[in-house]
Order: sequence, then structure tokens, then C-alpha cells
Amino acid sequence: MARNGNYCAFYVAEPFNSGALGAHATKDFCYYNLFRSWKGADSTFPFSDSHALTYNVRDGSNWELTLKPRLRERLRSSQNVVLFLSSDTANSRALREEIDYAINDQGLPLIVVYPEFKTKESLLTNGSLKQSVKNLWSKVPVLRDSIDNVPSLHVPMVKSLISSALKDPDFKLSTKTTASVYHYKI
Repeated sequence: MARNGNYCAFYVAEPFNSGALGAHATKDFCYYNLFRSWKGADSTFPFSDSHALTYNVRDGSNWELTLKPRLRERLRSSQNVVLFLSSDTANSRALREEIDYAINDQGLPLIVVYPEFKTKESLLTNGSLKQSVKNLWSKVPVLRDSIDNVPSLHVPMVKSLISSALKDPDFKLSTKTTASVYHYKI
């Protein structure tokens, strides 16, 4: 199986409801939809949606028999994970599973997108990630506890920087760099 997809991980309230007042009302899901709209409007935007590679699941699907296997299948076809991490992110069962399996089983590099930050500079203090950025990692404890196991690139919600991150061979499974926390320099 070719690993050419970008797996987007984001928080949605459980139980998941794909209706208009369900996932679409969850901010982190809206960021994922923004990626899809960027790709729809600009075919050169380097986003290959791993969620589009397998058929959709229905509300109320069984976690162990349907949902969890589908997440893992999508992750196994991915070259990296794009995680949307914001103050609205919560430690849901699906997000824990996605991050744990991606990092600790598949070794997938992470591109962590912070929608509440709008510039490279806003993520940094004295050339390092701000403590307020690192504090967001605790929203998903498996992320906080495993982040040093894979290379992770931390970027604000800026299309040009995200495009660069998606193209960067250091954050693709087959060509990944050394496991560490990375960010763009000012």
C-alpha cells in the first residue's frame, strides 16, 4: 500500500454526529474542512486527504469493529499526521487512538497546526516554542508523552507555511528526519 496520504487528526465531540450541528460545529473539524477547501480551490496545495481513501463511517458505528480499524487503515496509508491543536481540543477516545497508533505503532511524523496562532513569531519566545504552545500538548496526554518519539513540525495556521510543511521530506515517513521538536525559524 502506498503511503502518500496526509492523515488529519482533530477533536470532535463524542458521540460523533456528522450532522450540521455535530462535527461541523466543532472548530477543529472546521480547520480540516479548510484544508479540503484549499485543495479544492488550488490543486497545487500539497494535501492528499487520507480520510478520502476509505469509505465513510456512519454515526453509531461500533468502535472496536468499525471505527478503530478504519482509523488504523487510514493511518497505515499515510506518510504523516497533521494534528490540529487548539484550546478547543479535548482528549477524546478517537484522538487518543489516532495519536497513539500514529506515533507509537506507525512512527509517523507529525505536523502540528495551531489555528489560534497566525505567524511563526507568535509560536516562539527567544527562538523556542512558547510554554503556552507546549501546554496545549497536555490536551492530549499521549501526544505530550510521545512527542519525542517522532519528528514533529509545529506551525501556525498559515497556508504558505502549511504548504511548505506538507512538502518537507523531513516530515514524511519514508524520508523522515531525527525524532525531535521542530519549528520554522524567524
